[in-house]
Amino acid sequence: MAQEPGAQALFDKFGTYILPGRVDDPRRGIEEAQEAERIGLGAIWISERFALKEPAVLAGAVSQATSRIRINGTFYATMRHPIVTASVANLMQAMSADRFSIMFARAVPAYMQMLGAPAITMERLADYISIMRRLWDGETVSYEGVLGKFPMLKLTDMHEGKKPPVIFTAIGPKSLEFAGTHCDGVLLHPFVSTTGVRNSTKIVRDAAEKAGRDPMSVRIYHNIIVAPDLPRDEEDAVVRGRAITYFELPGFGDLIVEINEWDKSVLDLIRAHPKIAALNGKPADQAYTRQELVDVGALLPQHWIDDGAAVGTAAQCADQLMAYLDAGADEILLHGASPNDMGPLTQELRRALAAKGL
Repeated sequence: MAQEPGAQALFDKFGTYILPGRVDDPRRGIEEAQEAERIGLGAIWISERFALKEPAVLAGAVSQATSRIRINGTFYATMRHPIVTASVANLMQAMSADRFSIMFARAVPAYMQMLGAPAITMERLADYISIMRRLWDGETVSYEGVLGKFPMLKLTDMHEGKKPPVIFTAIGPKSLEFAGTHCDGVLLHPFVSTTGVRNSTKIVRDAAEKAGRDPMSVRIYHNIIVAPDLPRDEEDAVVRGRAITYFELPGFGDLIVEINEWDKSVLDLIRAHPKIAALNGKPADQAYTRQELVDVGALLPQHWIDDGAAVGTAAQCADQLMAYLDAGADEILLHGASPNDMGPLTQELRRALAAKGL
């Protein structure tokens, strides 16, 4: 039976988070994954938030509740022994019939320090990824280095299918170069504009080529906040409230602004707001809900929203998202709205993709 025009491109190029933000009922993540698959999206992404968003558990549940959709789980590498992470990914490929990818995130350094966990440095992460791949190749690994001392690591029972692709979240030039050198994919950060996507893609591709890799072998994923057909108060929470949790972070927000070539003085206004100044370095998303940050979000210039997110009607959002594909993104992660609210958006995306001949 012939597919609807644009349907295959939608599956290949668009995914969504399940359980975006803070969670009180993780079971709805399974329903969201099923809905994402039903409306034609090709991937779900699971972030890591300790307590009720454990990617290993959720990915396993989703693998049995879906049949086609790709499953991407985010892990903080230094929170787990390498054999545990390698085993999770190996098992997830077996459970999901090769639909799993593992993503490593560096996390905010202050957050890792607060937990008493080792910082996720590039050196540690490079060794961690190397150990993962050697274990998935069936090797027995003896390692002594920055991660510690591991006399003998081996996965006893190996999944014989595809090795899990390794994705890395990246914003600044060094992390983008790392992804191009070491990883199968890179996830760009929310509120990176089309200019930022072009700048980021060039850094990744150049680093891959310098490392002797095929530059096009590194898949560019872009994480974009979408708010299709939402009431204004909800839109402000999803877009502006969430944006503040990124821009208020020292270093973190600066990197987004720099890659986009935006005005950094706006960050000073955000960080001087009484709600943010009172945090004394504590991440805002640990202290406030998105709704509680809407008043701070009013400080964001409108063009930051226009250039860095997809807001408006479903048709307007779909057309805006095409610009990120044109800028170099291979796949887009829809963030902010729930899959339950994305049915009209996916219909418009099929239209827009078909119009581009995809």
